[in-house]
Amino acid sequence: MNLDYGLKLDLNQKLMMTPELRQAIAILQLSAIELSEVIAEEVLGNPVLEIADKEGDEPDPTERSEQEDVPKDSDPIDDYFNWADYFNEGIDRKSEYVVADESQTFEVYVKNNVSLHEHLELQLHLAVRDAATKAVGNYLIGCIDDNGYLCCTVGEASSAYGMDETVVDEVLQLIQTFDPFGVGARDLKECLMIQLAQKGISNAVVEAVITEYLPDVAAGRYKVIGEKLECTVHMVQEAVDIIRTLDPKPGRAFGKDQSTYITPDITVEKVNGKYVILVNDTNTPRLTINPYYRRVVMDADPESKKFIEGRLNSAVWLMKSIEQRRRTLYNVMEAIIELQQDFFDRGPKFLRPLIMKTVAEQVAVHESTVSRAIANKYVDTPHGLVSMRSFFSTAVHNNAGGQDVSATKVKQKIKELILGEEAGNPFSDQALSEMLCQHGMKISRRTVAKYREEQGIASSARRKRY
Repeated sequence: MNLDYGLKLDLNQKLMMTPELRQAIAILQLSAIELSEVIAEEVLGNPVLEIADKEGDEPDPTERSEQEDVPKDSDPIDDYFNWADYFNEGIDRKSEYVVADESQTFEVYVKNNVSLHEHLELQLHLAVRDAATKAVGNYLIGCIDDNGYLCCTVGEASSAYGMDETVVDEVLQLIQTFDPFGVGARDLKECLMIQLAQKGISNAVVEAVITEYLPDVAAGRYKVIGEKLECTVHMVQEAVDIIRTLDPKPGRAFGKDQSTYITPDITVEKVNGKYVILVNDTNTPRLTINPYYRRVVMDADPESKKFIEGRLNSAVWLMKSIEQRRRTLYNVMEAIIELQQDFFDRGPKFLRPLIMKTVAEQVAVHESTVSRAIANKYVDTPHGLVSMRSFFSTAVHNNAGGQDVSATKVKQKIKELILGEEAGNPFSDQALSEMLCQHGMKISRRTVAKYREEQGIASSARRKRY
């Protein structure tokens, strides 16, 4: 056997994951708001890119340069009359223009919520005048976590300021009377008892359940609680209803950020019996190439020319990736409308089973491309705002001989059956499974329990009302 070294040329093709391809994949996964943020970062980092005017008209470079050369000196007479109007009428003319702008939303006038510590410190400042007592109160407020519970002991606060524990305890009791009800408690039981006292609720059964039987309440063992307290199960049920009106985390309502709103990436409207797809790119600024660098690259030195060409190629690739994202979203949504025609015509109850492979074959792309295209995307349909991923669901066998039904439809049916049950005799998972089989949905008891828990519905033992 003869072994030796040699050179051999081999020509083959393979896919290389270039930085540009990674950028295109990342852009496809972004929602409309996230894409706007990425574009803003790219405009700041790439001098070649610039945001075009809303009208879409690109100004002439010569006209712009001439306008830049003309100094814009303000007329002192105009300034005088503007200030005179301001002082005479007592209002700012600019504020009128801001209010008159229809593009402004009410969110700009909403103030951020104050934190829990700021809210408590303000009440302490109004309730206490003594400096030493106020210092202890500020220390205790600083030891309250975001849920409203005290994370230190009275002894620690007493040793920190060299004060008697009885004085510190009195300050703590004062803080526990502040808004929100239950703040400053050291555990859940104390928090609930404080809220009972501040609401003026006096019920021996409620107090006993809070102090001794909260784990049994969580497990739904109302009969056991009734036997130990020597009362009826109905009385225990009423006590639990009162406890559920209390807030176990009184501090969570403070310090939150403003509510975020979902902006649909695609809007589907029915016009003249046909569905029209509108890709939402109103919030996405339109990019153009700065004309200044088009002229500079012609006469620049080799090093500067190389740098500008690199920035130009990066800008062009970004614009192509954004356009490719728009086309992919349109094609995927068009295929979904064709495959889920019953959903758009008749509502969510008629959602069919669908997998990404079917859409990928119809659009002629890879299955992973469909997965990235529907990630973090929402569609404004005639039946409300839905996630694009909700159009894809597994199939459940139909024992009636018809078409398979989607898991989403099964979940909705389970919810309808539970809403129609008797409060004193709720359906078990086995009963729900048998009832679904009668409706042509062959599904096991364990799957019923799984779908029920996914919707946040408690078991039959916890749903039962006495």
